Parts: sequence; C-alpha cells; structure tokens
Amino acid sequence: MSWIDIGTLDDIPPLGARVLKTPLGCVAVFRAEGDRLFAISDRCPHKGGPLSEGIVHGDKVTCPLHNWVFSLETGEAQGADVGRVETFAVKAEGGRILFDGARLAQRDAA
Repeated sequence: MSWIDIGTLDDIPPLGARVLKTPLGCVAVFRAEGDRLFAISDRCPHKGGPLSEGIVHGDKVTCPLHNWVFSLETGEAQGADVGRVETFAVKAEGGRILFDGARLAQRDAA
C-alpha cells in the first residue's frame, strides 16, 4: 500500500464526509461513529448521487437523491436495492487521515 496523508481527522465532522478529488473520479471519505473511517466512490450507481452528501448512520450511508443505502465497509447496497460502490483503504494515525493511493494507480481509467 502507498499511504497518502489527506488531512486531519478534525477536517471531517463526526458523521460527515470529505470529497477527495482524483484523476479517476471522486472518493468520499467518511467519519462514522467512534471516529471509524471509510472511503468509497462518491457516485451512487443508481442515479449518480453524491454519496458524500448523504446521511451517515452506523456503518452505512444513505444516498441523498433516492435513499439507496450502502455499507461503508463493503460498498454493497442494502435491502432490496441492488448495486455496489468501490471501497478504498483509509486509516487514521496520530490524528492524520491516510488514504491508500496505490489502488487509484491500479484502477483502469477507461
């Protein structure tokens, strides 16, 4: 893994998100309950809604456009909805947020 420092834990409000813009698309980095961090693609597969603007509850986020719910851990849609968003490795060390940039380098831009 190739860890990139993307900011401090305090840069993301509790139960909030920060958008990480990359050459291959936006990634939403979430701060869930207990300061647990998750990173997923910021685009809902249903209608393209910005998941970073969704409601965080437990280890899930609800899309702000059509209320689809996604697991922040697995990226899988919950309930009757079918779909998935990509997940990325992220962690906190010493109050800093570290994101695995190696995954982005391996993604196919096509």
